[in-house]
Amino acid sequence: MKAYPKVSKICCIGAGYVGGPTCTVIASKCTDITVTIVDINESRIAQWNSDSLPIFEPGLEEIVKSRRGQNLFFSTDILKAVKEADLIFISVNTPTKNFGVGKGRAADLKHIEACARLIADHSTSSKIVVEKSTVPVRAAESLSRILKANTKPGVTYQVLSNPEFLAEGTAICDLLNPDRVLIGGEDTEEGQLAIAALSSVYEVWVPKERIITTNTWSSELSKLTANAFLAQRISSINAISAVCEATGADVSEVACAIGMDTRLGPKFLQSSVGFGGSCFQKDLLNLVYISECLNLPEVAEYWQQVLNMNEFQKSRFAKRIVETMFNTITNKKITLLGFAFKKNTGDTRESPAIYIAKYLLEEGAVLQIYDPKVDSKQVFADLSGTLSVNLSEVVTVSKNPYDAAVGSHAIVVCTEWDEFTSLDYERMYSRMLKPAFVFDGRKILNHKKLIDIGFHVETIGCKLNNIGLD
Repeated sequence: MKAYPKVSKICCIGAGYVGGPTCTVIASKCTDITVTIVDINESRIAQWNSDSLPIFEPGLEEIVKSRRGQNLFFSTDILKAVKEADLIFISVNTPTKNFGVGKGRAADLKHIEACARLIADHSTSSKIVVEKSTVPVRAAESLSRILKANTKPGVTYQVLSNPEFLAEGTAICDLLNPDRVLIGGEDTEEGQLAIAALSSVYEVWVPKERIITTNTWSSELSKLTANAFLAQRISSINAISAVCEATGADVSEVACAIGMDTRLGPKFLQSSVGFGGSCFQKDLLNLVYISECLNLPEVAEYWQQVLNMNEFQKSRFAKRIVETMFNTITNKKITLLGFAFKKNTGDTRESPAIYIAKYLLEEGAVLQIYDPKVDSKQVFADLSGTLSVNLSEVVTVSKNPYDAAVGSHAIVVCTEWDEFTSLDYERMYSRMLKPAFVFDGRKILNHKKLIDIGFHVETIGCKLNNIGLD
């Protein structure tokens, strides 16, 4: 088998949570490759070229600053980057459709198709096109058909699937030391050469045994399946948390006991208010839709239940807040600690905090919100649109947690930021109205200490002894 030309120039279309970190790490490890990350969003590209990056990810800023202007570039000149590249990553958004066939479940692939047509229209040399975005099974086939239907003389394309398995908050660590790199391609000589070319990029720092090659469709389905299984574990332990609350068991003790079983392991067994983020819900909905289209209603129903349990967990936690606070929160100030969907990220997409905040606002509460990485603009954007209240009158975004607690009736922990475990809760208690409540939606606080201070404490997955506080 002949060797594929060495990759010397990479273009990544999409400067978001996937494309930005992924190609930054590639640039840092493969200093002989020129990496250009492009996007139509001028503001986002300007941020990538500034001292204030558009996304927060531990370790990202240091790598960007070390390689930017050397072999790492951020640009809005998409056509130039596409023309010059040997290999093109497509890392654009694939949101759930909100219209037409598959509304509310299927992935909207309009941005993927637009990229394919742009590449076909402006390429003057052969390219390896890599789908990095999370896509439904057989999306690569659609990409390939569009490219080949618009091929110019002397130009060929190979389409690969190379799904990301990043966890926000640990993305840089995940990229530097991945469990596996998955590459799917056609089972042809040309397809295998393209796989080898992309593999050679990763092999600079990833052991070869961790690079898995499959056919395209197995690669695409593996990404959806991985997220479905992770979400399933979270919904499973959250289902058990409801049983624990009803029986007097402690979900943390149950999780520890089952996690020591080597067949199960301890990861993703932390009960909480529910999962969020851009991937789990979207990929589960996609899997449900694919199953329905394949006439597999039982499979679709199975995975839909994972989503239903997540909604149930958020709902029952929100209702518990109201019920505990004497069944009324009208005009009561409530402090929300955390708005991102998880710690170590500023990403709020599908964050449980949004659901909780909207529920409390509809019940008449006044919210004081603090998150170390989410600004007020993002908070108001996430809460706008569906509520029957004037947000500016009932929502305040605070600069620190202590200001957020002033005059508050309750603290609700929505994100598991490490700093929340070491706050001076005595200081916060002294500034709150009494009785003062804490609702720990992430089960991260020292509940006994809070009760000793005087708080009435409620958490996920266990009953606490709040005798004498009601």
